[in-house]
Amino acid sequence: MGSFSIALTGLSADSTALNTIGNNLANLNTTAFKDQTTTFSDLFYQQVGSSGSGDALQQGLGTRVSSTSSDFSQGTLTTTDDAADMAIQGNGFFVINNNGEQELTRAGNFQLDNNGNLTTTDGSSVMGYGAVNGTVNPGGALSTLKLPIGATQTAQASSTFSLTGNLSSTAAVGDTYSTPITLYDSLGTSHVATVTFTKTANDQWGYSVALPSGDETGTPTGNTGTLTFDSNGNLTSPSSNVNGITFPGMADGSADMSLNWNLFNSSGNATLTQTSASSSSSGTLQNGYPSGTYQSFTVDATGLVTAQFSNGETQTIGQVAVANVSNVEGLTRAGSNAYVTTAASGAAAIGTASAGGLGTIADESLESSNVDISTEFTNLIVAQRAFEANSKTVTTFDTLTQETIDMIR
Repeated sequence: MGSFSIALTGLSADSTALNTIGNNLANLNTTAFKDQTTTFSDLFYQQVGSSGSGDALQQGLGTRVSSTSSDFSQGTLTTTDDAADMAIQGNGFFVINNNGEQELTRAGNFQLDNNGNLTTTDGSSVMGYGAVNGTVNPGGALSTLKLPIGATQTAQASSTFSLTGNLSSTAAVGDTYSTPITLYDSLGTSHVATVTFTKTANDQWGYSVALPSGDETGTPTGNTGTLTFDSNGNLTSPSSNVNGITFPGMADGSADMSLNWNLFNSSGNATLTQTSASSSSSGTLQNGYPSGTYQSFTVDATGLVTAQFSNGETQTIGQVAVANVSNVEGLTRAGSNAYVTTAASGAAAIGTASAGGLGTIADESLESSNVDISTEFTNLIVAQRAFEANSKTVTTFDTLTQETIDMIR
């Protein structure tokens, strides 16, 4: 009856191959699903004799499934309009926590729960590196990425301001030029301050900074001074930024407003010049803002998660963790698009996107399955024919057995 067992090994192996193909086709639209292939190998052989030259005569005893390998090639990226959707372009996996167990996944169809935690569709937490005061420490401990849903960003009082412009060298002594700049107090109330320049002599201008009448009740200090330019129109005095402009007794009950005027940029170049062109201001900057509520978030190519608020400000929340293993074929599938590391895969090396050979993150994108339907249909026909051939072998052996039995009768 050994003939039957040989055919049965073929039927068993072909059934596994058909199951693999069926699973591939079933997951054709599964996010980031990786195609699998079943491969066979022959079983051990029985020596039944030898030839006249001494060569062994061997009889095979069937086949078996030697492996079910996964194709980890990149799937096509499709765009969405959901910031929670992410895809990895290149090597790596997202790191997730499933009830305390660390798992890996390529499927970035994430969502936010009621508490603002970033999770997978089955509730596993998406892990990353948290931010402290807007700074991420990629070497720190992993934690669940959490967005500040419903949170209000506290107002920040203006503490520095600057303006870029030109004062006309052809202006007459006594001529003035004014430009507005919006500043914020500690309660987030805006005040349209006015910076007024008055020409006092050739190459010399006086300045004053004032809030609207009634905005403060005290006497300002440090809000007036003199600007001096050389013959080339370069600012020579003051030679550094103006510090200590104070507006005490704010009428709305906010803290005294204390300001520094940055007359020089980060490169050390003055932001004000004096030329024959008309006096003008090309822009103002200040670092204050009113309070704002959370609106949305974005993720950049390195996985940096940034929250946007209604006041136009942003805040770094954290950075998505990305991991890889030395042997991706050694990973085992845990369902729900997740993988678990094994001794064969090696431990997960966790880092951030765009570093250490890891791919980049595409926000508002999803990776499609890499299953090729035409290839699977071809494989399906081949596996079906192989199954039919092994079935025919069984029926043939059955016919021969029946004929042998009939001979005895």
